[in-house]
Amino acid sequence: MIKERYKKYAAIIQRAKEEGLHVNDKLSVLMDIESADRKFNIRLDEWLQADLFNFTHDFYGIIDHIVRDQFPATNFEGFIPRFASKK
Repeated sequence: MIKERYKKYAAIIQRAKEEGLHVNDKLSVLMDIESADRKFNIRLDEWLQADLFNFTHDFYGIIDHIVRDQFPATNFEGFIPRFASKK
């Protein structure tokens, strides 16, 4: 299960690159996505299939709001991804 999630993280990064979104450091972005997934249990398949507006909202929202003082990060300054699991 973990391996499949990492493949989806990589697919999200690949899509972001293909869409022309800024992916400076792939490892940092992967760690940001993993942290967000651990905190919010992100619906990765839905995120990957989202329209560009909603895909970009979560991609940049995670990167822009994460506080990287630990790994996995748990502070996203109040940001909740649109594709966070509903609990």
